[in-house]
Amino acid sequence: MVLLHMKRSDLDQFLFETTVNSTVDEVTRQLAEVHNLRHRIERLKAEGEELAKFGPAKRPDQQGIDQYQETSVEKGPHYTQDPTGRRTGNACDPEVAKVLVKTLEEAVAVAHKDNVAKKVALTLKALQEAVDNVRGAVMICYPMGLPEWDLVRQALEDREDLAGTSYAADDLPADVASLWFAGKQMLPEKKLSDYLGRHEKTKAVVKLQKKGQGAPSREPAVDQETQKAMMAWYYKKQEEQKKLQEDEDDAYTNSSWANPNSLKAHFAGVQAVRLPK
Repeated sequence: MVLLHMKRSDLDQFLFETTVNSTVDEVTRQLAEVHNLRHRIERLKAEGEELAKFGPAKRPDQQGIDQYQETSVEKGPHYTQDPTGRRTGNACDPEVAKVLVKTLEEAVAVAHKDNVAKKVALTLKALQEAVDNVRGAVMICYPMGLPEWDLVRQALEDREDLAGTSYAADDLPADVASLWFAGKQMLPEKKLSDYLGRHEKTKAVVKLQKKGQGAPSREPAVDQETQKAMMAWYYKKQEEQKKLQEDEDDAYTNSSWANPNSLKAHFAGVQAVRLPK
């Protein structure tokens, strides 16, 4: 299997396995789906944790800080006021909420960028199972269901409207995605073997980009850890050079090799005499 390292940035990367016989178009769509699902899980965690603490979302036209407005929401046994005013405050049982939070953390672990260092490739199946587990945990916490305007429900049903939000740049629709390798766009009608060769044990760094946005930024010549090591080495050498420049020009005269009588003293068996301090 070919191992593709899809990297948009140091914080946005994952591994994906495919075959050299796959078409570029097929692989591009699969990578875009994995990319979008990873970010959907991240949004699920952010909103899911709020759901666990402050309950379902209020209607959009009723959102506001409870202490500053009249509200018809009845306070339940686990009421906790939402400081943002977006949620009702009627959270589920704290012990059940822990299950939801843990499930969210497990889902994020499946999609996390650290899997690259662990050499764990992502699959659509594993990511979808993580989303399904979150769906199950939400049903346990709120068996009556969530309102249709709740962002957690929208994420679970894959019908989020990200326009105008900070998450708008996360989504990359498969039909407008293009795949790049070695600074060149890969043509969708070709196969991976046309770019990577026919060897299945190949690893390549590829990048996803929206069509029409031009080439993505190139990878640096050295990785971040190597760059840090190089900078530390150059700094050490610079400090050593500064110390040498600070020494006086005649500092060498204190060295034994600069003593004109050292040869005579050596054959005479006489060593340098040092007075006690």
